[in-house]
Amino acid sequence: MSSGPLSGLSVVELAGIGPAPYAAMLLADMGADVVRVDRIGGPPEEYALVNPVLDRGRRSIGLDLKTPAGVELLLRLVARSDVLVESFRPGVAERLGIGPVPCLAVRPGLVYARMSGWGQSGPLAGAAGHDINYISLTGALASIGRAGGPPQPPMNLVGDFGGGSLFLVYGIMCALWAGGGRVVDANVHDGTTSLMAMVQGLRAVGLWSDRRGTNLIDTGCPYYDVYACADGGYVAVGPIERRFYLNLLAVLGLDGDADLVAAHRDPAHWPALRAALSAAFAGATRDEWADRFAGRDACVTPVLALDEAPAAPQAVARDLYAPVPGGGSQVTPTPRFTTDPAGEPAAPPLPGPAPAPGAHTEAILAELGVTAAECAELRAGGVIG
Repeated sequence: MSSGPLSGLSVVELAGIGPAPYAAMLLADMGADVVRVDRIGGPPEEYALVNPVLDRGRRSIGLDLKTPAGVELLLRLVARSDVLVESFRPGVAERLGIGPVPCLAVRPGLVYARMSGWGQSGPLAGAAGHDINYISLTGALASIGRAGGPPQPPMNLVGDFGGGSLFLVYGIMCALWAGGGRVVDANVHDGTTSLMAMVQGLRAVGLWSDRRGTNLIDTGCPYYDVYACADGGYVAVGPIERRFYLNLLAVLGLDGDADLVAAHRDPAHWPALRAALSAAFAGATRDEWADRFAGRDACVTPVLALDEAPAAPQAVARDLYAPVPGGGSQVTPTPRFTTDPAGEPAAPPLPGPAPAPGAHTEAILAELGVTAAECAELRAGGVIG
């Protein structure tokens, strides 16, 4: 039995791609009992890959939800659960007979959590799309990139995981706090729009330009950018506050130049500052700069590759990574908790490995009262897998 803060919470996850699996991972990381309902009966191929990190901490049951018997088994599973997560296009769950109405009929206190790209209403509700499409209509994609260049897709961190997964989990927690019995309409488009709140506010008071790459934190400012080093590595530079900026110049040996000192709040000097910073950082390797800036509040850090990040001293001290079975690293559960105000918060235990689709089918059905003979009949009929 898990000891995480969500221990005792029962979640049904209808297998999908994108933000829903990450949301389910976060719930499982905190101790929720997550049962993933995997599809059986063929393609699409994109559901066949088991992600050893994103899919961790679940149990899996294989059901054909296009059969009446498969739907009946799902509803029996829902009847004992607190949350259901689905990420079909709007209307699909209803056509399968597993929409909010039948699910809340068997479990009135259920939180029926819907994850989609565009939301359950509006002219695009049923349209196909991916992260890049959803964030393109929010202003987020247009705001990311360098001056004079095209918008730069930020992988799927801003849309799928930031605007999608985290708002889905937030919605679930809000609905649970309110007593359940609610449908959550979480989607990437709406969530990403909310993530733009700070930029919207800055723009409203004249402190943000719609011209990409011209603002304080979008590479428009030379002391909030990345710089190449002698070995081809990069450092991240971000001393927004003046005292940190002066420390930056001091470590680089540029603090004797009055124009560069004045450049902190004078954009007229920014071209010269950018040139000076580029030349300075090109004079030593990334790790040499990391050593020189160590212990100095200048907001300068090395840009680490994925395989370097687990060995960073801060990550090691915080136990942020654990091995993945078969090779590689995975992040440990976060955030951390303690019941002792003076104690050190601890991370919940690492959840179990990602299951193969359908790996726990018969065990889960046994919990629902399905006998071994009935399982054999269901398997022969293609209902379970």
